[in-house]
Amino acid sequence: MQLTINRIDTRYVLDNEGGGPWLTFIHQLGGDHSVWDQMVGYFRERFTVLRYDLRGHGDTTVSTEPFTIDDLADDLAELLDKVSAPSTHVVGLSIGGMVAQTFAASHAGRVDSLTVIGAPAFIPEDARPTFAQRAANAREHGTPSLADATIERWMTPAFRKAHPEVVEQIGETIARTPAEGFARAAEAVSRFDARRQLSGIRKRTLVIAGEHDMGTPPAASRIVADTVPGAQFHLLDAAHLTPVEQSQQFSVLLDAFLRNQV
Repeated sequence: MQLTINRIDTRYVLDNEGGGPWLTFIHQLGGDHSVWDQMVGYFRERFTVLRYDLRGHGDTTVSTEPFTIDDLADDLAELLDKVSAPSTHVVGLSIGGMVAQTFAASHAGRVDSLTVIGAPAFIPEDARPTFAQRAANAREHGTPSLADATIERWMTPAFRKAHPEVVEQIGETIARTPAEGFARAAEAVSRFDARRQLSGIRKRTLVIAGEHDMGTPPAASRIVADTVPGAQFHLLDAAHLTPVEQSQQFSVLLDAFLRNQV
Protein backbone atom coordinates (compact mmCIF):
# COMPACT_ATOMS: atom_id res chain seq x y z
CA MET A 1 0.00 0.00 0.00
CA GLN A 2 1.15 3.54 -0.72
CA LEU A 3 0.60 6.86 1.04
CA THR A 4 2.10 10.29 0.49
CA ILE A 5 4.04 11.20 3.63
CA ASN A 6 5.66 14.64 3.77
CA ARG A 7 5.52 14.74 -0.05
CA ILE A 8 7.19 11.30 -0.32
CA ASP A 9 5.30 8.35 -1.84
CA THR A 10 5.74 5.82 0.96
CA ARG A 11 5.27 2.05 0.85
CA TYR A 12 3.78 0.44 3.95
CA VAL A 13 2.43 -2.96 4.92
CA LEU A 14 -0.20 -3.56 7.57
CA ASP A 15 -0.91 -6.93 9.21
CA ASN A 16 -3.78 -6.72 11.66
CA GLU A 17 -5.17 -10.23 12.02
CA GLY A 18 -5.05 -9.82 15.79
CA GLY A 19 -6.48 -6.33 15.85
CA GLY A 20 -4.44 -5.65 18.98
CA PRO A 21 -2.12 -2.78 19.96
CA TRP A 22 0.00 -1.20 17.25
CA LEU A 23 3.55 -2.51 16.74
CA THR A 24 5.78 -0.67 14.26
CA PHE A 25 9.02 -2.08 12.81
CA ILE A 26 11.63 0.18 11.16
CA HIS A 27 14.33 -1.36 8.96
CA GLN A 28 18.07 -0.84 8.51
CA LEU A 29 20.09 1.32 6.10
CA GLY A 30 20.06 -0.38 2.70
CA GLY A 31 17.12 -2.55 3.72
CA ASP A 32 13.36 -2.51 3.42
CA HIS A 33 10.31 -3.73 5.32
CA SER A 34 10.94 -7.37 4.31
CA VAL A 35 13.67 -7.75 6.96
CA TRP A 36 10.79 -8.06 9.44
CA ASP A 37 8.92 -10.86 7.61
CA GLN A 38 9.64 -13.45 10.30
CA MET A 39 8.74 -11.08 13.12
CA VAL A 40 5.36 -10.39 11.53
CA GLY A 41 4.66 -14.11 11.69
CA TYR A 42 5.36 -14.09 15.42
CA PHE A 43 3.34 -11.00 16.33
CA ARG A 44 0.47 -10.44 13.90
CA GLU A 45 -2.00 -12.54 15.88
CA ARG A 46 -1.78 -10.25 18.91
CA PHE A 47 -0.78 -6.90 17.40
CA THR A 48 -1.59 -4.61 14.54
CA VAL A 49 1.81 -4.76 12.84
CA LEU A 50 3.00 -1.84 10.70
CA ARG A 51 6.09 -1.95 8.48
CA TYR A 52 7.20 0.61 5.93
CA ASP A 53 10.11 1.56 3.66
CA LEU A 54 12.14 4.60 4.67
CA ARG A 55 12.75 7.41 2.19
CA GLY A 56 14.70 6.15 -0.81
CA HIS A 57 14.46 2.50 0.24
CA GLY A 58 12.36 -0.34 -1.12
CA ASP A 59 9.30 1.07 -2.87
CA THR A 60 9.38 4.47 -1.18
CA THR A 61 10.51 7.28 -3.48
CA VAL A 62 13.81 9.08 -3.08
CA SER A 63 13.77 12.44 -1.32
CA THR A 64 14.75 15.29 -3.62
CA GLU A 65 16.43 17.11 -0.73
CA PRO A 66 18.80 16.18 2.09
CA PHE A 67 17.10 15.09 5.30
CA THR A 68 17.87 14.26 8.92
CA ILE A 69 16.91 11.50 11.32
CA ASP A 70 14.45 14.01 12.81
CA ASP A 71 12.77 14.23 9.41
CA LEU A 72 12.46 10.44 9.32
CA ALA A 73 10.87 10.50 12.79
CA ASP A 74 8.39 13.08 11.54
CA ASP A 75 7.64 10.81 8.57
CA LEU A 76 6.67 8.09 11.03
CA ALA A 77 4.41 10.47 12.94
CA GLU A 78 2.56 11.43 9.76
CA LEU A 79 2.30 7.79 8.69
CA LEU A 80 0.70 6.93 12.02
CA ASP A 81 -1.74 9.78 11.56
CA LYS A 82 -2.76 8.55 8.13
CA VAL A 83 -3.31 4.95 9.23
CA SER A 84 -5.20 6.18 12.33
CA ALA A 85 -2.76 4.77 14.87
CA PRO A 86 -2.98 6.82 18.08
CA SER A 87 0.18 5.24 19.53
CA THR A 88 2.47 2.30 18.90
CA HIS A 89 5.22 0.10 20.24
CA VAL A 90 8.26 1.15 18.18
CA VAL A 91 11.01 -1.30 17.16
CA GLY A 92 13.94 0.02 15.11
CA LEU A 93 17.04 -1.65 13.67
CA SER A 94 20.22 0.26 12.75
CA ILE A 95 19.09 3.55 11.18
CA GLY A 96 15.63 2.40 12.22
CA GLY A 97 16.86 2.36 15.81
CA MET A 98 18.03 5.94 15.40
CA VAL A 99 14.61 6.90 14.05
CA ALA A 100 12.96 5.07 16.95
CA GLN A 101 15.06 6.93 19.54
CA THR A 102 14.29 10.27 17.95
CA PHE A 103 10.61 9.46 17.61
CA ALA A 104 10.38 8.45 21.28
CA ALA A 105 11.98 11.74 22.28
CA SER A 106 10.07 14.08 19.97
CA HIS A 107 6.70 12.29 19.77
CA ALA A 108 6.53 10.76 23.24
CA GLY A 109 2.76 10.70 23.35
CA ARG A 110 2.66 8.33 20.38
CA VAL A 111 5.00 5.74 21.94
CA ASP A 112 3.87 2.76 24.02
CA SER A 113 7.36 1.28 24.31
CA LEU A 114 10.73 1.63 22.60
CA THR A 115 13.02 -1.12 21.30
CA VAL A 116 16.40 -0.13 19.84
CA ILE A 117 18.47 -2.75 17.98
CA GLY A 118 22.04 -2.30 16.78
CA ALA A 119 21.94 1.47 16.97
CA PRO A 120 24.17 3.93 18.85
CA ALA A 121 23.18 7.06 20.72
CA PHE A 122 25.37 9.11 18.38
CA ILE A 123 27.87 8.83 15.55
CA PRO A 124 31.36 9.80 16.78
CA GLU A 125 33.20 12.49 14.88
CA ASP A 126 35.86 10.09 13.66
CA ALA A 127 33.22 7.70 12.22
CA ARG A 128 31.41 10.29 10.14
CA PRO A 129 33.79 10.07 7.15
CA THR A 130 32.94 6.36 6.88
CA PHE A 131 29.32 7.18 6.11
CA ALA A 132 30.33 9.96 3.76
CA GLN A 133 32.49 7.46 1.88
CA ARG A 134 29.64 4.94 1.67
CA ALA A 135 27.39 7.67 0.29
CA ALA A 136 30.04 8.59 -2.30
CA ASN A 137 30.55 4.93 -3.26
CA ALA A 138 26.82 4.44 -3.71
CA ARG A 139 26.57 7.46 -5.98
CA GLU A 140 29.67 6.56 -8.00
CA HIS A 141 29.42 2.79 -8.25
CA GLY A 142 25.82 1.95 -7.29
CA THR A 143 24.51 0.05 -4.29
CA PRO A 144 25.37 -3.42 -5.69
CA SER A 145 29.02 -2.50 -5.09
CA LEU A 146 28.27 -2.18 -1.35
CA ALA A 147 26.51 -5.51 -0.91
CA ASP A 148 29.38 -7.91 -0.16
CA ALA A 149 31.14 -5.75 2.42
CA THR A 150 27.83 -4.87 4.05
CA ILE A 151 26.79 -8.49 4.39
CA GLU A 152 30.13 -9.32 6.02
CA ARG A 153 29.43 -6.69 8.66
CA TRP A 154 25.78 -7.64 9.13
CA MET A 155 25.97 -11.42 9.60
CA THR A 156 28.51 -13.76 11.18
CA PRO A 157 30.50 -16.14 8.95
CA ALA A 158 28.79 -19.17 10.49
CA PHE A 159 25.32 -17.80 9.74
CA ARG A 160 26.27 -16.82 6.19
CA LYS A 161 27.57 -20.34 5.54
CA ALA A 162 24.49 -22.02 7.02
CA HIS A 163 21.91 -19.75 5.38
CA PRO A 164 23.00 -18.75 1.86
CA GLU A 165 19.39 -18.10 0.86
CA VAL A 166 19.10 -15.39 3.51
CA VAL A 167 22.41 -13.88 2.41
CA GLU A 168 21.15 -13.78 -1.16
CA GLN A 169 17.90 -12.08 -0.21
CA ILE A 170 19.60 -9.46 1.96
CA GLY A 171 22.18 -8.81 -0.76
CA GLU A 172 19.47 -8.34 -3.38
CA THR A 173 17.69 -5.85 -1.13
CA ILE A 174 20.86 -3.80 -0.72
CA ALA A 175 21.49 -3.89 -4.48
CA ARG A 176 17.92 -2.74 -5.23
CA THR A 177 18.20 0.28 -2.95
CA PRO A 178 18.41 3.45 -5.08
CA ALA A 179 21.90 4.93 -4.92
CA GLU A 180 20.70 8.41 -4.02
CA GLY A 181 18.27 7.04 -1.44
CA PHE A 182 21.07 5.13 0.26
CA ALA A 183 23.45 8.08 0.03
CA ARG A 184 21.07 10.63 1.56
CA ALA A 185 20.21 8.22 4.39
CA ALA A 186 23.90 7.51 5.06
CA GLU A 187 24.53 11.25 5.27
CA ALA A 188 21.64 11.59 7.73
CA VAL A 189 23.16 8.81 9.85
CA SER A 190 26.54 10.57 9.89
CA ARG A 191 24.95 13.59 11.61
CA PHE A 192 22.97 11.60 14.19
CA ASP A 193 23.33 12.53 17.87
CA ALA A 194 20.50 11.81 20.33
CA ARG A 195 22.48 11.95 23.57
CA ARG A 196 20.77 15.04 24.95
CA GLN A 197 17.32 13.63 24.15
CA LEU A 198 17.67 10.14 25.58
CA SER A 199 17.67 11.04 29.25
CA GLY A 200 14.22 12.58 28.79
CA ILE A 201 12.61 9.39 27.48
CA ARG A 202 10.18 7.96 30.02
CA LYS A 203 8.89 4.98 28.05
CA ARG A 204 9.77 1.36 28.76
CA THR A 205 12.88 0.73 26.68
CA LEU A 206 14.66 -2.39 25.47
CA VAL A 207 18.10 -2.19 23.85
CA ILE A 208 19.44 -5.22 21.95
CA ALA A 209 22.97 -5.56 20.61
CA GLY A 210 24.79 -8.21 18.61
CA GLU A 211 27.86 -9.58 20.35
CA HIS A 212 29.73 -9.69 17.02
CA ASP A 213 28.40 -6.43 15.55
CA MET A 214 31.33 -4.62 13.94
CA GLY A 215 29.31 -1.62 12.73
CA THR A 216 27.64 -0.84 16.05
CA PRO A 217 29.70 -2.50 18.79
CA PRO A 218 27.79 -3.53 21.94
CA ALA A 219 29.45 -0.73 23.90
CA ALA A 220 27.85 1.83 21.58
CA SER A 221 24.40 0.31 22.09
CA ARG A 222 24.95 0.13 25.83
CA ILE A 223 25.25 3.92 25.93
CA VAL A 224 21.61 4.08 24.82
CA ALA A 225 20.57 1.71 27.62
CA ASP A 226 22.65 3.57 30.18
CA THR A 227 21.17 6.94 29.20
CA VAL A 228 17.46 6.10 28.97
CA PRO A 229 16.14 5.79 32.54
CA GLY A 230 15.31 2.18 33.42
CA ALA A 231 16.23 0.77 30.01
CA GLN A 232 17.08 -2.92 29.69
CA PHE A 233 20.10 -4.17 27.74
CA HIS A 234 20.43 -7.61 26.15
CA LEU A 235 23.26 -9.10 24.12
CA LEU A 236 22.59 -11.77 21.48
CA ASP A 237 25.04 -14.11 19.72
CA ALA A 238 24.85 -12.38 16.34
CA ALA A 239 26.30 -9.57 14.28
CA HIS A 240 24.25 -6.55 13.16
CA LEU A 241 21.01 -8.20 12.02
CA THR A 242 20.02 -9.85 15.29
CA PRO A 243 16.31 -10.19 14.30
CA VAL A 244 17.43 -12.25 11.30
CA GLU A 245 20.38 -14.17 12.69
CA GLN A 246 18.78 -14.97 16.05
CA SER A 247 15.15 -14.68 15.06
CA GLN A 248 13.80 -17.11 17.64
CA GLN A 249 15.72 -15.66 20.59
CA PHE A 250 14.94 -12.16 19.42
CA SER A 251 11.21 -12.84 19.11
CA VAL A 252 11.07 -14.45 22.56
CA LEU A 253 12.89 -11.50 24.10
CA LEU A 254 10.74 -8.92 22.34
CA ASP A 255 7.56 -10.82 23.18
CA ALA A 256 8.46 -10.94 26.88
CA PHE A 257 9.27 -7.23 26.82
CA LEU A 258 5.99 -6.33 25.14
CA ARG A 259 4.14 -8.46 27.70
CA ASN A 260 6.02 -6.54 30.43
CA GLN A 261 7.60 -9.77 31.68
CA VAL A 262 11.25 -8.68 31.46
